[in-house]
Amino acid sequence: MILKDAVCIVTGSAAGIGAACAERLASKGARIAINYTRSEKEAHQVAAVCEAMGGQTVIVKADVSSDQDCRKLAEAVLNKWGRIDGLVNNAGTTKFAPHQDMDALDATDFQRIYAVNVIGPFQMIRAVAPAMQRQGHGAIVNVSSIAGLMGMGSSVAYAASKGALNTMTLSLARALGPAIRVNAVCPGFVETRWLTGGLGTEYEAKKRNYEAITPLKAVVMPEDVADGVVWLLEAAAKVTGELITIDSGVHLGVAR
Repeated sequence: MILKDAVCIVTGSAAGIGAACAERLASKGARIAINYTRSEKEAHQVAAVCEAMGGQTVIVKADVSSDQDCRKLAEAVLNKWGRIDGLVNNAGTTKFAPHQDMDALDATDFQRIYAVNVIGPFQMIRAVAPAMQRQGHGAIVNVSSIAGLMGMGSSVAYAASKGALNTMTLSLARALGPAIRVNAVCPGFVETRWLTGGLGTEYEAKKRNYEAITPLKAVVMPEDVADGVVWLLEAAAKVTGELITIDSGVHLGVAR
């Protein structure tokens, strides 16, 4: 996909990985739909950065757990630019809870996390697929996590939701080809305000531990993930159904 003048939607793009993806796309000359649910001020700040780089933007408030909102987001983009070339399903949520504490989560937690992390991406893909199919091409990248590969992360519900997202990536890659490619990136420990806030006083210790055990001795930055996302959108013309791990090598384990 040539990103110059391409139209891309990035869900959850007011901060963190989503913002980094929007800014990387803007640097390539893409037109970007910036999406938020609560962080309106931050969404406008990201839009300003993108426009300063030469990218055009539209800001759309939408909750991806709502099918109506997903359709509204796709419609707003089509009304503005008449096409949708790329979708980055980045919006996500969690509840921080120790995996060994079986009472830390209940059915409501699972339902809320799945609504955003699994059903939301499905609904967004369903909303944009008709436009991509009419065009004869489109690329979708789901922002997953190594939690879905390794059964780790902020909670059992979060890990399970990302595992489901990974499986859905494979399923839809088969179902939507040849016009639409569907891939996922699976980041490790990413330095964002989301993780900082969730871990609280444990953040620095967990960051140091991650750096100590990874072969590359580093946590992941939002820009690292954005580079992988942009590659899958722009340059990976024959890649579909892949789960790209971006974790400084933590999945390799510690050599004994």
